[in-house]
Amino acid sequence: MTAYLIKNVSVVGAAPADLLLRDGVVAETGAGLTAPDATVIDGTGLVALPGLVDLHTHLREPGREDAETVESGSRAAALGGYTAVCAMANTSPVADTAGVVEQVWRLGREAGLVDVQPIGAVTVGLAGEQLAELGAMADSAARVRIFSDDGHCVADPKLMRRALEYVKAFDGVVAQHAEEPRLTEGAQMHEGEVSTRLGLTGWPAVAEEAIIARDVLLAEHVGSRLHICHVSTAGSVAVLRHAKARGVQVTAEVTPHHLLLTDEKAETYDPVYKVNPPLRTASDIAALRAALAEGVIDIIATDHAPHAVEDKECEWAYARPGMLGLETALSIALDVLGPQWDLIAERMSRTPARIAGLDGHGLDPAPGVPANLTLVDPAARRVIEPAELASRSRNTPYARMTLPGRIVATFLRGEPTVLDGKAVK
Repeated sequence: MTAYLIKNVSVVGAAPADLLLRDGVVAETGAGLTAPDATVIDGTGLVALPGLVDLHTHLREPGREDAETVESGSRAAALGGYTAVCAMANTSPVADTAGVVEQVWRLGREAGLVDVQPIGAVTVGLAGEQLAELGAMADSAARVRIFSDDGHCVADPKLMRRALEYVKAFDGVVAQHAEEPRLTEGAQMHEGEVSTRLGLTGWPAVAEEAIIARDVLLAEHVGSRLHICHVSTAGSVAVLRHAKARGVQVTAEVTPHHLLLTDEKAETYDPVYKVNPPLRTASDIAALRAALAEGVIDIIATDHAPHAVEDKECEWAYARPGMLGLETALSIALDVLGPQWDLIAERMSRTPARIAGLDGHGLDPAPGVPANLTLVDPAARRVIEPAELASRSRNTPYARMTLPGRIVATFLRGEPTVLDGKAVK
């Protein structure tokens, strides 16, 4: 294993120092370090962050390898500064058994670019009718701890209660896609002024807020852990703030696109902007940003959702919802939050690692800590070119936008997965 000496780098925004990576850990930190056998990396002007952790990634394998594979998604993640991602269950077959989650976990280990932690389905086939093999997935080699029917809401309150009760036995988490399906039938975008003007069926904010309100009450009643996926409305923020004040064990995520893009993008009828939950209003964005800074929303998660060309380059009504996110998330965070490095580390690494129970991730570079870290050039600006992305898909809403920040290097247990902005393998 090669040793690396990173010279003159700012660790989470602190004064510049040197980092020596050896045998998979941060062996030493300080000023003026030397190591004759180490490969030297000039960190002048760079910021070292704990490797980013994504709690919401769609890798599509097995079943839709035309859109993404575990390997291609892992490469995109590494280029985005991630060292661990949680892979959603809506594959084909669905990740609702020990066999499927172990397959995804092993594919991640074979790729060796990030730690891939599978998320298990809550219900069989994501159908919302019968609990999946939660215990078997938890006991599998993949050690699943997060369960979600993402893309589908666990709409039955009795079933949701049973899931919360079940996962409590092994300190698991149910991650809910909050959408009351009877309120969103035929929905194409956010219900509001723009949808009325465009004549598109609206997805009302209350469809999200009602499920969150119900589920925080269930989680409080059961005494179990609940996570809310891709929060998108100001009303949801108010429900979460009230729940947290009462001590409910609820965490929540927001996506980069819900922090930046509004429903006005639908005026282009470009399906790249179709996503579930939909892009909301400027006032929702303001509430989400404030909640993220305050900690009412705990983390940024990408909801990286690659789609094949035929599923996106079609009429808006027939297009699949979803956007790419892994390779641009840190840049959006910098654009939205500015260089608040401690806050970015908290929302994109420490807290998601803690929610997922990913030991060895989410730890600031320090002696003895596993060397899972990323180096960022905050002064760089880059134009997003879809053809240059590592993902097999091209459905990025940031095409040809100029965004701040560039990932210079990513290390997974001391081994580089990205150097000089390029994937090592």
